[in-house]
Amino acid sequence: MTSTASTLPQFSKINPLTMVAELEKILAKNREALSHLLAGVTPLDWSLIDNLDDLSDNIQRFWSPINHLHAVKQTPELRAAYDKCLPMLSEYSAEFDQNTLLYQAIKVLANSDYHFDYAQEKCLHNALHDFHLGGVDLPEQGKKRYRDILAELAKLSNQFETNLLDATTSWSTLIPDKTQLLGLPDRIIAKAEKAAVDCELSGYLLTLDYPSYYSILIHADNRSLRKTLYEAYITRASDLANPAFDNSSIIFQILSLRHELSQLLGFSNYAQQSLASNKIAKSSEEVIAFLNELLFTVQSKAKTEWETLSEFARFRDNIDHLEPWDVLYYEEKLREQTFGIKKDALRCYFPVKKVLAGLFSLIHRLFSMHVQEIKNIDVWDSEVRCFAIIDEQQRLRGQFYLDIYARPEKREGAWMDDYQSRRRLHDGSIQIPIVFLNCNFPCPVESTETALLTHEEVVSLFHEFGHGLQHMLTLIDYENVSGTNGVAWDVIEFPSQFLECFAWEKSILHLISCHHHTGEPLPDTLIEQLHATRKFQAGLQLLKQLEISLFDFRLHTEFDPTKGYQQVQTLLDQIRTQVNIMPVAVFNRFQHGFSHIFAGGYAAGYYSYLWAEVLSCDAFYKFLEDGIFNKTTGQAFLNTILEQGGAVDAIELFKKFRGRAPKIQAFLEHSGINHC
Repeated sequence: MTSTASTLPQFSKINPLTMVAELEKILAKNREALSHLLAGVTPLDWSLIDNLDDLSDNIQRFWSPINHLHAVKQTPELRAAYDKCLPMLSEYSAEFDQNTLLYQAIKVLANSDYHFDYAQEKCLHNALHDFHLGGVDLPEQGKKRYRDILAELAKLSNQFETNLLDATTSWSTLIPDKTQLLGLPDRIIAKAEKAAVDCELSGYLLTLDYPSYYSILIHADNRSLRKTLYEAYITRASDLANPAFDNSSIIFQILSLRHELSQLLGFSNYAQQSLASNKIAKSSEEVIAFLNELLFTVQSKAKTEWETLSEFARFRDNIDHLEPWDVLYYEEKLREQTFGIKKDALRCYFPVKKVLAGLFSLIHRLFSMHVQEIKNIDVWDSEVRCFAIIDEQQRLRGQFYLDIYARPEKREGAWMDDYQSRRRLHDGSIQIPIVFLNCNFPCPVESTETALLTHEEVVSLFHEFGHGLQHMLTLIDYENVSGTNGVAWDVIEFPSQFLECFAWEKSILHLISCHHHTGEPLPDTLIEQLHATRKFQAGLQLLKQLEISLFDFRLHTEFDPTKGYQQVQTLLDQIRTQVNIMPVAVFNRFQHGFSHIFAGGYAAGYYSYLWAEVLSCDAFYKFLEDGIFNKTTGQAFLNTILEQGGAVDAIELFKKFRGRAPKIQAFLEHSGINHC
């Protein structure tokens, strides 16, 4: 049995008061070690890369838990220390990428007679490519400007996310009369009542935490209440809300700096730089053509769906003009009338405990992996759990923390992050991957209640677990291309969207469902109704994704730093006119909360969700063809996709799995737009 190395982080030992000094010490030691390493590397061999990975891990294991806490359990003290650390890390990273001696050493190694395997060759190729994109070829003045830009971008992106979190948590409205909450699920009303009691108020306190906000937009009969919540949410961190949290100037500064950075490196715009960094798509024209082709395919279906929804609202409630805060509400009412099913009504069939047990059973049946809980570990919140993944040979393949409930101090959304990656250590043992899986599902109001999920939330959980599987199940022993590392960004969503597909299948639904009182699985009649809803309003949903993707990509292609912030709003309005057929409020400030591109890694890459979904649906359809639990097919997906990390081009891996290049038909069928 191959030995493994696993040390879980100690969150309780993280001290914001000593954090800056500790980081300074680590960086100083790393700089000294790198200097010694470069002075003594003769002859060059792979130990150079191993030693560099040691330096990387020194920082990763210190900073990753801090970065994670900052996202999920933020405090004022942690925020202050975090802000001081960011420029230090940015400076170190830029120094590393611009180290000419290191670049030359790796270049000599890459051109040597050393016998590399395919993963090592990819590591070296990526490293040399990253040096060029890191500014190693720039003159000294250009290098300094590059480093200054990176430091400022790190600061601004962090401020964007901080403003969004503060804007979200600072807003609330007190509803004195319960009759104004008609239509809302009991759990939302109970949560609002408890929030008021906690603040020593009488009534029902509504906030902008996403589970509550989303439920209100879907279920509240009170149209005025829906508008109040919608306006507060869509104007967060903008010029129309609290000026202390306004992200307008931050957006413009981020875009200006990205543009300057791309030109420093010889690109016309940031979109070109993004494509050159690590994308499957080779040109801006290719991306725009892909999005426009989908737009042409879906627009007629979306228009028909919108006409149906508008007619339904007129017939039901005499609504002559649907407003943005009406759309989710009437979609839900139309879904209920058409299919006899409510989103929230299915919660009783998806208790968290059963969903997790079924998900882990699915992973066992697909990939022969066992998931076991690890008890009595150091966590940041009492609801957090930790698990190990073990294969049939009893090898520990990975560990993951699961943090699925929303909290005021936790950023919104769902995401995966890693603590450490798989790599072979100097003594021959394997460092196993450890990841953080995060969602923002509603937590039970009372600790004695059973946590229940909607099917939509189940799909979200499957999605993040798919990301985790790719990072944890890799068998590549070199850190820079193991797991999700080195995977082209526009296919990074492939395994996550692939796993989502299983959450709709009847046999899987039986695995992950049981009534939380009776224990009965989801009835076949409800499964059939649920299946029918999967493609409900699919055209409008895809249209929204296309709007956002086009906005992101064109913004980073067409941005002009001489034109000021207004061009951002102007471009978004122009794209909406071209793409969207739904109403848009004049006060809509969606971009001010678009963390994916202004505080995450999706700048000029949001199209990746649609690009990768072509692969994920096509791959999933092989399971439909061969049998959903076909072990041979599951093993093939494990071996060719999940275990290979970023060591091989993703399209080549797909071809090996599917026996051909990807086709778009499965995506169109799965999305319900194949008959447009």
